[in-house]
Amino acid sequence: MKLKGRALWLTKDREALAAQLGGQNLGYSKDHHPELAYGVNTDLMISGAACTLGYTGEILGPYFLENFGEVVKKDGVKNGGFQVIVGGDAYGSGSSREVAVVAHQGAGIELVVAKSFQRIFQENMVYSGLPFTTDLSVVDRLVAGEDVDLSGFMKELPAFFRAVAENGGLLRYGTKLMKGEVVPHYAQEVRARRPMNAVEKVIAQKAYRGVGQVAGLPSVSPGDQVLCEAGFRGVHEYTGGMVMALYGEEWGDAPMQNPELVAAFEDHFVLLDHETVPLKVKGQRLKPAQQLTAEMVAACEKNGIRLHGPGRPYPAGVCHRIVVEDYALPGTIIALTDSHTPTAGVLNTFAFGVGSTAMAFALRTGLIPVTVPKVVRVEIEGDAKGILSPKDLILHLIGDPYFRDEQWRSSPTDTCVIEFAGPGLDQWNVDELSVLTNMTVEGGLMTGMVVPCAPVRKFLEERRGVIPGLDQMFVDADPGAHYEKVIKVDLAAVPLTVATPGDSRNRAPLSEHEAVPVHNVVIASCTGGSLADLRAAADVLRGKQVKAGVRITVTPSSADVAKAAEAEGILGLFRSLGAVVTEPGCGSCIGNGPGIPLDGETTASTTNRNFDRRMGAAGPVYLVSPAVAAASAITGHLTDPRRL
Repeated sequence: MKLKGRALWLTKDREALAAQLGGQNLGYSKDHHPELAYGVNTDLMISGAACTLGYTGEILGPYFLENFGEVVKKDGVKNGGFQVIVGGDAYGSGSSREVAVVAHQGAGIELVVAKSFQRIFQENMVYSGLPFTTDLSVVDRLVAGEDVDLSGFMKELPAFFRAVAENGGLLRYGTKLMKGEVVPHYAQEVRARRPMNAVEKVIAQKAYRGVGQVAGLPSVSPGDQVLCEAGFRGVHEYTGGMVMALYGEEWGDAPMQNPELVAAFEDHFVLLDHETVPLKVKGQRLKPAQQLTAEMVAACEKNGIRLHGPGRPYPAGVCHRIVVEDYALPGTIIALTDSHTPTAGVLNTFAFGVGSTAMAFALRTGLIPVTVPKVVRVEIEGDAKGILSPKDLILHLIGDPYFRDEQWRSSPTDTCVIEFAGPGLDQWNVDELSVLTNMTVEGGLMTGMVVPCAPVRKFLEERRGVIPGLDQMFVDADPGAHYEKVIKVDLAAVPLTVATPGDSRNRAPLSEHEAVPVHNVVIASCTGGSLADLRAAADVLRGKQVKAGVRITVTPSSADVAKAAEAEGILGLFRSLGAVVTEPGCGSCIGNGPGIPLDGETTASTTNRNFDRRMGAAGPVYLVSPAVAAASAITGHLTDPRRL
């Protein structure tokens, strides 16, 4: 590659950003550039609104980085002649949407340079063939006129990524794998048994060794790349069409592997036509969203995939909640085309999000690529005293410099998982504990996994009844297992915590922000719409009045949650206080339902992500627990519920 165009340095300096977009060459280099933006996320790369339009580069390229820094306009990057993007740490945070990579390509970007990349985005670049590097000096070489061999960057990657590139991409690799034309690079390696943590044990047990071979390896270690037998797999409306288009291009009408372990979820768009959604949002998103939904439904009917959603054969709700309710089992591997798939890790499951290409591969082969992660064990002790919630705890954890600054990382392709353990887990139920695993991805991590504990066993027994061999399914660490770090958390030392606007890792004690006014309260999502969440909010609101001018939106996370909350009078209580209570779905978390911020509003939300404009409009969003959200609705400012 020779630099015929320009490099766009994604700086926090709005004037410098605007100058570059205006055509100025500011002479930046590896050792001379302004502070680069931290955590450039996939919502900024391609917004939830633009995602509804389709999944090709031609459609998405004009919208690449629209509204980034409140400076970039539609077509700003595409028409700016940019060939290279330069970002800071944690580039590609957030969603698993592979369209974020497609948008780069559609805008003319041929190389991505950043200080570090987030796992799903990095995998999507590999599988989509977009070159990337963490070596900023490459930009200097290009500016100096050097012809840089981009294929060299792939040669520096781990073995599986190299094999994918050498065989024409992941899907072509999958075709060759099924024909026996390629074999897993690790299949003939001699591996000694060694003590493993719970995550490593699941990966080792499910590792694929080749056609006709029994799955399983004696051991795996951090950094290894293996193919694993996937258990449950799923898609939703944002991704289903792209997944099946990719599948069809490579395999036509060939059958899926284990279709009984696949489901599709109509959950991200189901609230778009709610009467309280602004007309501007409906006009922008509703029609194309309906088209994406139709594509997914058609694919389900053609391939015999079970379909969840309102009026569909299977119950409605947020995919992650339904996976916990009905599908996840201990010791299995679960993958969905959504970054919050780690929710299912609460059931001692190894669950993580993937992009559309990886899912197409998984549907055809029954396999999922895994880079064995480093594992940090978090041991929780102490008494939450009915006040501190898992939401407070996970915001506190992912905002810690160890995770925020990725101090666990030693190479560009490293991944990391939190293994949650300790006696403190037993005071919370699965609803509450799932918040811990769900939000690990917000800390730049692959997933979270809860070790076998009483709440998990109780949930499975009550929800699923008798499961043959359940005790043998649970996976715990071996004595002497290796961890990147062991962190002991005394709950007495954890304050009620919020995430300040812009990133879920922006942790702060609630006590430092109680003067922040609140106009919009959202109690919803795979993180904040469980029965336990609704109960926690109702306990604070009962007998109180909502502050005049404060809006409340409540969205249960599944049909079962809504039914139970209705029976307990919880939804009736919310309605009596003037709240908008919706059907189950994702809704306002991604700007697709009631609760979208209005001009001038500050939002307190129980959701898991507060990127700029993610909720469908500008305006600061603070992430809080359900109890804090409810207390804030009463007072009109961020409030510790104990003050009521």
